[in-house]
Order: sequence, then C-alpha cells, then structure tokens
Amino acid sequence: MDQRERFVAVQKNGDGDLTAFQTSGGRVLQYQEALQEVQSGRIAGVNSFKGRDGEFYIRGDADGDPTNNLDQLPLF
Repeated sequence: MDQRERFVAVQKNGDGDLTAFQTSGGRVLQYQEALQEVQSGRIAGVNSFKGRDGEFYIRGDADGDPTNNLDQLPLF
C-alpha cells in the first residue's frame, strides 16, 4: 500500500482557485509548497502539469472517481 500522504482538504480564494492543501498527515501546505511536494513524488493521487501559460499546476490523477477531485475536497 502507498504510504505517501494525500491531500484531504483545500483552501480556495474568492475566485475558487486552490491556494492551500491539508495532507493526510495534518500538514498545511501553501500552493507552491504543495507543488514542490507533488513534483518530488511525496504526495499520492496527484500530479503536476505545465499549463498553456508555462506555469505548473497540481491536478488529481485521472481515476474515474469524481469524489476525490481536488475541487471536491472539503474546505479547511
């Protein structure tokens, strides 16, 4: 079984953009910190991608389960 942390809750700004993540281990990571953790492989169930604007973003792995979509996670 994968022992890496997962994102379990999120914070959003007024536009609905994700700004911070809470991990299954209880850590709170601001977006850039979370992105670094994702890119280094320390967070399970997510990946990073390069947007059309050249910036990197976090997204959930495509697994067909909409309930674990990052936008669907509870707010903290």
